[in-house]
Amino acid sequence: MNNKIDQLAADNIRALSISMVEKANSGHPGGPMGGADFMHVLYSEFLKYDPTDMHWIFRDRFFMDAGHLSALMYAQYYLLGNYEKSDLENFRQWGSATPGHPEIDVKRGVENTSGPLGQGHAMGVGAAIAAKFLSARFDNLFSHKIYSYITDGGVQEEISQGAGRIAGHLGLNNFIMFYDSNDVQLSSMTDEVTNENTAMKYESWGWKVMTIDGNNHDQIRKALTDANNETERPTLIIGRTIMGKGSVTADGTKYEGKCELHGKPIGATKADFNKTLQNLGANTQDSFAVYKEVAAQYTAIIDKKRKESADRRSKIADWEKQNPALAQKIQQFFSGDLPDLDFSSIVQKPNAATRDASAAVLGYLAENVENMIVSSADLSNSDKTDGFLKKSSVLKKNNFSGAFLQAGVAELTMAAIANGIALHGGVIPVVATFFVFSDYMKPAIRLAAIQELPVKYVWTHDSFRVGEDGPTHQPIEQEAQIRLLEKIKNHSGDQSLLALRPADAIETSVAWQMALENKKTPTGLILSRQDIKDIPTLGTSRFEEAGKAKKGGYLVKEIQNPDITLIANGSEVATLIDAAAELEKTINIKINVASIISEGLFRSQSKEYQESVIPTNGLVFGLTAGLPVNLESLVGNNGKVFGLDHFGYSAPASVLDEKFGFTSKNAAEQISHYLKENNF
Repeated sequence: MNNKIDQLAADNIRALSISMVEKANSGHPGGPMGGADFMHVLYSEFLKYDPTDMHWIFRDRFFMDAGHLSALMYAQYYLLGNYEKSDLENFRQWGSATPGHPEIDVKRGVENTSGPLGQGHAMGVGAAIAAKFLSARFDNLFSHKIYSYITDGGVQEEISQGAGRIAGHLGLNNFIMFYDSNDVQLSSMTDEVTNENTAMKYESWGWKVMTIDGNNHDQIRKALTDANNETERPTLIIGRTIMGKGSVTADGTKYEGKCELHGKPIGATKADFNKTLQNLGANTQDSFAVYKEVAAQYTAIIDKKRKESADRRSKIADWEKQNPALAQKIQQFFSGDLPDLDFSSIVQKPNAATRDASAAVLGYLAENVENMIVSSADLSNSDKTDGFLKKSSVLKKNNFSGAFLQAGVAELTMAAIANGIALHGGVIPVVATFFVFSDYMKPAIRLAAIQELPVKYVWTHDSFRVGEDGPTHQPIEQEAQIRLLEKIKNHSGDQSLLALRPADAIETSVAWQMALENKKTPTGLILSRQDIKDIPTLGTSRFEEAGKAKKGGYLVKEIQNPDITLIANGSEVATLIDAAAELEKTINIKINVASIISEGLFRSQSKEYQESVIPTNGLVFGLTAGLPVNLESLVGNNGKVFGLDHFGYSAPASVLDEKFGFTSKNAAEQISHYLKENNF
């Protein structure tokens, strides 16, 4: 180590960070100035990766929580050669590789999309769980570290409680988090917001906690060394840093630790941009330059990392020669390839609730998919993920041979951890809770959609038929909210989420097949609490017919030249089939019934196929246990939807069906009224 060069490198990061913000006239300069010392020491001396292969699965990973400190990351990675000078000069501009908040870009070192505070470090916890899970199966090969960087905002977000509790409970000694504690928030000083003892809080969760001068390289170095040697606990390094460290006024007076340095360009504060650059040793005429001595240092650092990773690769190659079957399995896990699965072989009970059908599938998957972690928010016996648990075991401290994560009552944390598991790679995350509590999960679901992560959500108790639990537990508007993500395209141009509400047990098997085969986006399965009548088989195989759900929608009752088409998803499909039978007894009418498991997927099919299921110029009636908007775009301008426009009530499900009109008899009456309105 060379203290002079190390200080120059940290100051170079500071100068680059403030230059980005100044040129963009947007961003957060003060935090990167305070955190530059930690980043330099971490990346130059501790973080292990292969500069020639940023996707190397055995690399250490860095999860940023404080996405507003993106300039800090870009500056650090610029020194490592991951960004060009022009990238930094175009910070926060259209089409640049340096967006305002970091967006996943592994080839440049960005492991996660961050910005919504708290979620970044929770994703880091998920990655640490994935590494432990894999290490338990592959001779501790995945012994790498997961580092995270958090600030006051991330610590204050409620998700930090769930992440801290779970990481401590599981003894994630492979998780090391730096808390940039600088007493300053965006709009106030931290002491105006909280006086909690953060160290004691994390210690109570079972963490190793160290408090250091976060701008002192020797103290940073020792803390990281001790954290890497810890064998029982995750580590929190509380770094007491200085907001805007190195900034000065026009006369050269120090101007540090001020609130305004957090979210304004330096030139828009009482500090002076050019004088600050000079104080940091930068060339004011070329503030995006790498200092000569620093460039030489980082050339040596990169060369050392190449050699270290080559040595590690050689040892892994020797292990692979000795363990060819396990080596092939690792490759399969990280490729996302599934083993041979036969979903048609899964035995489903007649007329089962789709949550029970899901349990049957999960039991099959527990025995046939080795790289799946299933988690439930203290509801495994109700959301029926216990179908998986009964054939696996719970993840525990010092024992990750199981595959079930007991997340406790922490839906948002659980969903963010699932994102981290997916980001790490090699493991398929499944998380479950009641559908109404998807509200708690929405921020993480949204980040899964943005990051294009194949997380699987199991949402049960999908309608007012939760019954006696009352309006707080009865989802009314949740399907409409979730299906909005089916209407949003991700940056790859794909439907950003796949939401599947199967019509019966066999269609649930197909829905699970669709979920596992969807490697591009998150998938949500929306499942019933109550039993559902099986959809009648038109031919010889219900599973084969239900396979048409892979097109998003298909006819479950079909006749040539129908007078009307009835559409629904979930349990309402069976109600419409019964209603159609009642109508056909009383009036001379030809009726088709369609199960539209996913509008987004259905709309991606050819116009001809869509027309074959829902005729554009025909009469169309929809039934939904949620808001009418769930089906309104499918029935078209001349169609009609019977749904709910109010919250639920506490009563048995059968009573609510009667009171709300969700019986086949009332559905038939509603359809009759619609037909009369259209002169049929």
